[in-house]
Amino acid sequence: MQRYSDLMRKERRSIAFVPTMGFLHEGHLSLMKKGLEIADIVVASIFVNPAQFGPSEDFGSYPRNIEGDLKLLKKEGVDIVFLPSEKDIYPDGFQTCVELKNLPNHLCGLSRPVFFKGIASVVSKLFNIVKPHYAVFGKKDYQQFLVIKQMVKDLNFDIEIVGAPIVREKDGLAMSSRNSYLNPEQRRHALSLYRSLKMAGEILQSGERNSSKIINEAAAIIKSYPDTEIDYIKICDQENLSDMEIIDRPALMALAVKVGKTRLIDNMILTAQMDSLMSEG
Repeated sequence: MQRYSDLMRKERRSIAFVPTMGFLHEGHLSLMKKGLEIADIVVASIFVNPAQFGPSEDFGSYPRNIEGDLKLLKKEGVDIVFLPSEKDIYPDGFQTCVELKNLPNHLCGLSRPVFFKGIASVVSKLFNIVKPHYAVFGKKDYQQFLVIKQMVKDLNFDIEIVGAPIVREKDGLAMSSRNSYLNPEQRRHALSLYRSLKMAGEILQSGERNSSKIINEAAAIIKSYPDTEIDYIKICDQENLSDMEIIDRPALMALAVKVGKTRLIDNMILTAQMDSLMSEG
């Protein structure tokens, strides 16, 4: 992979990189399309990273379908698929990690304490292996997007981080590999996330600026659906993820909810102007 990237760079061909954990869906493929727009070569990686899973999380059962993924990537026009093994990424004696001080201390980082250290460490390794000019990340994992941007800035990676909007099903459910865990009834309950975000936007347009009141209304919507358990609902600053008590500028509304045993996340940018309300997160 490194030799190939060196050759492409020597030929002055730009490289866009899309790291994934596989089990690809249209959300992932939208990232590949973005890569094809901005660079000469698109590299996708598939690696289910054990370092970002806690002891009680779903590393062993995380959905995998390498054969199907490769067909989708070939059809999309991706040039290279990088498929490292766990030993390739974490060889015997491996002992280095990358950890951010502040951004992980919000949202998902509170309930998944090892997650962002695992993300930052593996992505920094992948960047050094693939050597891209651009790296494309979806904004459904908005906190992850910010963490990677900050890491690139702090460590002087010569890489432009490109964010891509959330891709949703027709009924609004954010696309996720973990949606495959949901049975038909839970799938209907999972719509509570998007509906609560939409309702929050409508409440904001009606003139309410108090975050706690909007959050309470969103929580009531989610709790009205069976088999749901709220991890967090937050309205926060788009850049540093600090809580916002009053919405006086565009704000990130982010939430994590368990539907059955499946933990789902979603987000939306809230603004006070209806014509600029964005659902791309």
